[in-house]
Amino acid sequence: METFSLFLVSPLMQDPQRIPAHDPVEALNAEYAQRSPREILAHALSQPGDIAISFSGAEDVVLIDMAARLKKPFRVFSLDTGRLHPETYQFLEKVRQQYGITIEICFPKPEAVEAMVNAKGLFSFYQDDHKECCGIRKVQPLRAKLATLDGWITGQRRDQSPGTRDAIPVIQADPGFSGPGKSLIKYNPLANWTSAEVWSYIRMMEIPYNPLHERGFISIGCEPCTRPVLPNQHEREGRWWWEEATHKECGLHAGNLEKE
Repeated sequence: METFSLFLVSPLMQDPQRIPAHDPVEALNAEYAQRSPREILAHALSQPGDIAISFSGAEDVVLIDMAARLKKPFRVFSLDTGRLHPETYQFLEKVRQQYGITIEICFPKPEAVEAMVNAKGLFSFYQDDHKECCGIRKVQPLRAKLATLDGWITGQRRDQSPGTRDAIPVIQADPGFSGPGKSLIKYNPLANWTSAEVWSYIRMMEIPYNPLHERGFISIGCEPCTRPVLPNQHEREGRWWWEEATHKECGLHAGNLEKE
């Protein structure tokens, strides 16, 4: 298998006198910080190596729609934890059919799930917090997938989670998931968008969305850990509602917590 070292191409790098003294990824983030999601996504998809869109929710299908309209080759992967809502599986299939794409599904290791459930039951996260279950069902499959990639594209927004996502860059190094001798690059094209802008795009372009949104669900994860929110509640209040509000990350974006 051919291995790529992802090289970030930027106009700043073509003129030595314009190159900042700090990290080139930070320089590229500064260059694209105020660019549109389409421009950031186009840059990500133009990079050499293996790059894929991580897909699970409304923001991610916006990225898939933008990528399809850019008419550039792109890959999509999604995590199946085994605990998703039936509506989420139907949503994934609808997106697959509408865009004519392959969605690379990543599954947890059966033996790890079996050991945890046999030892602690099906709902241990209500007592122990969600980190162990998310680690097995989400983080380990993601780590295995990202080990095969040079970059990944996410739908993270700064307004999604108080205290953990309010300062995410549009382009960043992802040392938490980088492998030996390889620096993984993470692209967040929608970082500057609000939820209202995401849904304006969804309505305007008439793209698929999870039908659970029509029943008050905003941030949608696994069925036991997701519930609808009331008017004026923050979207992340519907996730892991029994835990402290400012630390609601499942481990997929662990770097958001490390910066606190």
